[in-house]
Amino acid sequence: MTAPASAQRLTSKSWSLLLLLGLIWGGSFFFARIAVLEVPPFTLVLLRLSLAALALHVYLRGRSGLYATLRTHWRAFTVMGLLNNALPHTLIFFGQTEIGAGLASILNATTPIWTVLIANRWTVDEKLTGRKVAGCMLGLAGTVVLIGPAVSSAAHAPAWALVLPVLAAICYGFAGTFGKRFRDIPAPVTATGQLTASSLIMLPVALFADQPWSLPLPGVPAILAILGLALLSTAFAYLLFFRILTLAGATNTSLVTLLVPPSAILLGALFLGERLSATDLSGMALIGAGLLVLDGRLLTRISRSRTVSNGG
Repeated sequence: MTAPASAQRLTSKSWSLLLLLGLIWGGSFFFARIAVLEVPPFTLVLLRLSLAALALHVYLRGRSGLYATLRTHWRAFTVMGLLNNALPHTLIFFGQTEIGAGLASILNATTPIWTVLIANRWTVDEKLTGRKVAGCMLGLAGTVVLIGPAVSSAAHAPAWALVLPVLAAICYGFAGTFGKRFRDIPAPVTATGQLTASSLIMLPVALFADQPWSLPLPGVPAILAILGLALLSTAFAYLLFFRILTLAGATNTSLVTLLVPPSAILLGALFLGERLSATDLSGMALIGAGLLVLDGRLLTRISRSRTVSNGG
C-alpha cells in the first residue's frame, strides 16, 4: 500500500506529537529500570500490556467499531502486537536487568536505522537514498562503539545485555513498516487491538516462566513504576504513536527514538544515580548524528544558507 505524499513529511503538528512521545517513552526506560529490579521481565511485560489494554478498552467502551475491527483484523493485530510490544518489551526489560535506563534508550535509538533498511525492502514509498545510507552507517558505527567494549572488558555490562535493546530496535523497525497498513483505522482502535493481542501472547509465557502467583508483592515504588509504564508510557503513548504513523510514515515516526535518550538519561541521572562513560556518550553522539542525517532537515538548512550566502 502506498502512502500519500503528505504522510511522509513531518509537519509542525507531527513534530509536536513526536516531542511529546519522546518525553513519554524516555520515562518508560526510567519506570522499567525501577520495576524490573522487583518484577521478572516476562511478568512485567504482561502487566504493562494488559493494564494498558484494559485502560484503552475502558476509554473506548466499544466506540469507533472496536469489536468489529478486532474480529476482522485479529491476525494483523497479533503480528503487530508481537513485533511492537511482546518481543521488544521483553528484550529491553531483560537488558535492563544489567544496564541503566540511559544506555538502554541509546541502544534503542538505532530504531530509525533499521526502519530505513526494512522500509526500503518492504515498501515502495520509503526507499534508500544516499543521505539515508550515510545516516545508517553513522548510526551503526555508534552501535558498534557502544557494544564493542563489552566484548573485551569484563568490567563493562555483558554483551548480551547491550545486544538485546538493539534487537528490540529491529523489532520496532519491522513494526513501523507493518503498521502502515492500519492507517485507515482510528489510532485508539489500532492501539487497543495490538495491546490486546500482545497481552494474550504474553499471558501463557509469564504464567509458565515466572509463576507470578508465587512472587512477593513488589514495593510501592515498583507498583507506581508499573502503573506509569502501563497507563502513560503504553496506553497513552500508543495513541500518539499510531496518530504520528498515520501523519508522517514509518521512517519519520521512528525518529522519536532520537528524543528518547535525553529524557531517559536525565531521569536516570536525577533519580537513579546513573552515569554514562565517555564511550557511551561517543556512541550516542554517532547515533544522534546518523539520525539527524536521516531526518535531513539540518543538512537542508545548511545547504540553503550556503546557497543564499554564495548568491549574496
